[in-house]
Amino acid sequence: MIKIDLHIHTIATISDSAFEFSISTFERYVREASLDAVAITNHNLFDFDQFQRIQIALAAQVLPGIEVNLESCHVLLIAAPERANRLALSSEKLSAKIQSASDSISVAELKEVFGDLAEYLIIPHYEKKPAIRPALLEQLSPFVTAGEVDSPKKFLRCAKDDTKLVPVLFSDSRMATDLEVLPSRSTYLGCGEPTLSAIKETLKDRSKVFLSGDAGNDLFPVLGDGTLLSTGLNVFLGDRSSGKTHTLNRICSEQPNVKYLRQFSLVQLDETQFERDFNAEIERRRSGHTEEYLRAFKAVVDEIAQVDLDSGNRSFDGFIELLLKSAHETDRMDSFSKARLFSESTFKLGEDKTLSTLIEAVRHLIENVDQRATIERHVSLSSLRSLAIELIETLWERTADRRKKELVNEVVEDTRKQLAVRTSATQVPDLDLYAIAMDRKRVRRFEEIVHALREEHVIYEKEVQGFTVVARTQPFRGAGELKAISGKKTAFSEAFDHYDDPYEYLQQLLAKSELADSEHYRFFVRIVYEILNKDGYQISGGERSEFRLLQEISDAQSHDMLLIDEPESSFDNMFLKGNVNALIRDIARTMPVVVVTHNSTVGASIGADYVLCARKEVASSGRVYKLYSGYPTDRSLRCKDGSEIPTHEVLLSSLEAGLDAYERRRASYEAVKDP
Repeated sequence: MIKIDLHIHTIATISDSAFEFSISTFERYVREASLDAVAITNHNLFDFDQFQRIQIALAAQVLPGIEVNLESCHVLLIAAPERANRLALSSEKLSAKIQSASDSISVAELKEVFGDLAEYLIIPHYEKKPAIRPALLEQLSPFVTAGEVDSPKKFLRCAKDDTKLVPVLFSDSRMATDLEVLPSRSTYLGCGEPTLSAIKETLKDRSKVFLSGDAGNDLFPVLGDGTLLSTGLNVFLGDRSSGKTHTLNRICSEQPNVKYLRQFSLVQLDETQFERDFNAEIERRRSGHTEEYLRAFKAVVDEIAQVDLDSGNRSFDGFIELLLKSAHETDRMDSFSKARLFSESTFKLGEDKTLSTLIEAVRHLIENVDQRATIERHVSLSSLRSLAIELIETLWERTADRRKKELVNEVVEDTRKQLAVRTSATQVPDLDLYAIAMDRKRVRRFEEIVHALREEHVIYEKEVQGFTVVARTQPFRGAGELKAISGKKTAFSEAFDHYDDPYEYLQQLLAKSELADSEHYRFFVRIVYEILNKDGYQISGGERSEFRLLQEISDAQSHDMLLIDEPESSFDNMFLKGNVNALIRDIARTMPVVVVTHNSTVGASIGADYVLCARKEVASSGRVYKLYSGYPTDRSLRCKDGSEIPTHEVLLSSLEAGLDAYERRRASYEAVKDP
């Protein structure tokens, strides 16, 4: 078994923040981490002289390499030591192509610069940013041996899935003078010599790639000092002030993407403020559902915002006035005003949006690849093509007809203008009465929709971990609520005066320049979320904390590790046993979880995979803090210095307040138990 870290930086390139390289830091890292092989992989650069100095200084195999900006991702190219000279020449060619941190090369350029890619160990960023795209991976696949990930969670996920690349976990660290905390991320390989060829061959077999040396993928080093954790569920025990929270803080700072639920963080100190924050958080989490519910209404608001009823009414009144005037002036009719074109209406020119949308929809059906089989079960591709052709021909005909009407309209309008100049009779303007009538009808319908939308009713109901999340529609109760959802320092009092007249209310909102056109729909109806307990009542303050804890634990799915510091601080044992333990166990199936606890319901009943115990001890040198660990079935937990403590003693003292207290409680329970 060998331990490797093949992603290490020793030069601050244009892609790095500034740092000063330290060979002594590198030596310390290799020595304390017991590494067998390392690779120098600076961004788009290989320094042959520095490589030779590092090679002489380190007591480990040192491989020359380079991290290349390949299109949208980063790829490690690692060579055998005897090819370091050639890599230096390739580095010079690469430097000519990459002049800034945003520059990159193509696969063709990669082959041009580095020659035969089969000579290298090639490892792209896989489940790590910036990750390789599937199409790019396919181009490189003949040469790729493994994929780099950035957490034990992702390592395990790839290791268990034969369709994924064999995972490797490296530090990606800068060996800087001020590097105090050594990296913990590395990979173990089941092979003998740490040569490039042996490493490359071993990486082809995922069953020979591990997170730890002795425990395979059950444990992994979580801290730079070699502290191990289970890749599943860890219970962390110990007296007060023994260093548990300090250890969690270190894990949080040294591991990426950690979800950390700190002690008392979910306890309500100010009930009013807590309830306000809780409701805001619930609405934020469910905002996607709110947006989806109001999506169709948003389109309605956008359409009505284009309707100008006042302008239409003024045009209509003017039209009627001129029509009456013309009727009373029949004696002023002359040869010009009696001409047919004097009072002729122009053609109405509508747009063929519906037909264009239909053509676009048919085009999507024809071009869709994912659902091709489903589509062809209902309609053949040839029929779709025929339909598309017919629709396009219809569109062409209508377009030609529209052009003809436009030409006729131009003639009519020009003639009417000339006749109007020559006659003393009143000319009645052309007015689209149908459009005005439709606008009025749209506004009436809009007002009906708004009033219906404001009626209180349930629009969403979902069971969530024993609680029920309910969303209801309600009318806004005042200008203050409008201001709250706007998030802006603007007054809504004047607008709210028209709240019962939806069209006029919309005009007031449109007049507010602070509001974007895309957000007016949010001010018509209030959507309120409630959390109900199992009896159907609104949750109490304590239940609110319980729901929030369960939500926070569930949110850990998007992280790579979960740390929980004493969940029992504000929850009863039945809730912990029935809800929290089950949820934590589920999460621990997909990522490392650490639970600090003094509670037997959590510590003894949760079914931990690994136990840690922090202890403050007195030694000849003074007070020392030690960390013991082991499997729950081990008779003793071990510290890195070789000392041991009995597991039985740790469990009883941490979770039961000692053996005597445990025996007394058990006797008390037996005494009151029904015969």
